[in-house]
Amino acid sequence: MLKKIVLGSAIVLGAGGLLLGTSAASYMKTGYHSLRDKIKEQIPLDVEIKRARDMIVDLKPEIADNLKVIAREEVEVARLQREVEAKKASLTKSKNAILKLKEDAQSGVTYVTYNGKKFDMEQVHKDLSDRFKSYQTQEATADKLEKVLSARERNLEGARRKLDEMLAAKRQLEVEVENLQARLTMVEVAKTSNQFSVNDSQVSSVRQTVADIGTRIDVEERLTDVMDESSGIPVLSEEAPADLIEQITSYFDEESAPSVSSLVDNR
Repeated sequence: MLKKIVLGSAIVLGAGGLLLGTSAASYMKTGYHSLRDKIKEQIPLDVEIKRARDMIVDLKPEIADNLKVIAREEVEVARLQREVEAKKASLTKSKNAILKLKEDAQSGVTYVTYNGKKFDMEQVHKDLSDRFKSYQTQEATADKLEKVLSARERNLEGARRKLDEMLAAKRQLEVEVENLQARLTMVEVAKTSNQFSVNDSQVSSVRQTVADIGTRIDVEERLTDVMDESSGIPVLSEEAPADLIEQITSYFDEESAPSVSSLVDNR
């Protein structure tokens, strides 16, 4: 099916390019989007959900690479922090030495003694000048290094936030895919229920037919009972008296015999 769609669309687009000239590009672009949408519609939803799951799994290597980059940067930042701290300590020590030499140079003495050695003022001034220049250079280097450290710390913090956002997005996508799977499952269950309802209607139809047959049989049985009652010999609910014949004869003989009063009147 997909091959037919692709082949047919390619033929249409090719013919369109010959007929429409410079306008063919926009038509081809529109046709491409239409073809892409048709192809996507042909892909089963469960396949699309599995593809989404696979895409989420494919995020793991990228996340692992980012973790390595962040871990490496954390090591570099920690090294820079130690280096900056060491330079600050060295600058503090150099500053103290410079201030001590400055104090001795301003004392007005001819010689000063350091660690058992005697130095004149010319040597003190020369060493003080060299130390001050070196201090200024070290201070500028330390300032630049501290700025580099500050920039790398900001970059590291930004990378950490980005990684956290990526992990949160991955978790959210996993939840959304599971929700989609649940919704698709409910749709499939609903479709199955609809199919069952069709079968249930057929069962109802059979049940109605059986009920109709039962009704017809009831009618036939009722008619048969009525015919039996009208044509058969009735059966008494209790036995007839043994002198039934004599009773009937006596009864009718009394009706036919003339009464005494009627005989008197006739005379």
